[in-house]
Amino acid sequence: MERKFTTENFETEVLKSDKPVLVDFYADWCGPCRMMAPLVEELAEELADQVVIGKLNVDDSEEIAAKYGVMNIPTLILFREGKEADRLLGVRSREELERMIQG
Repeated sequence: MERKFTTENFETEVLKSDKPVLVDFYADWCGPCRMMAPLVEELAEELADQVVIGKLNVDDSEEIAAKYGVMNIPTLILFREGKEADRLLGVRSREELERMIQG
């Protein structure tokens, strides 16, 4: 199951995770974000043993989005050992997300 990241839990859940973490920066009003949601949920279930996958609402956590320079959504950022390892912008395919996660 995908996680919900917030300003309050971002450091613990993302930056201090011992697994890689894929964060989907989104907003409820964003059409392309809604298009990506089922794929993100599916990957969160299927790859739970390899990676933590969750969503961060940019409207609720503006300071985190600003810190990582998220200007467009959806933006998917992969964190490894607390640091940004990769980033994809816009609607992407399952294959692109899997390739990013597997490094």
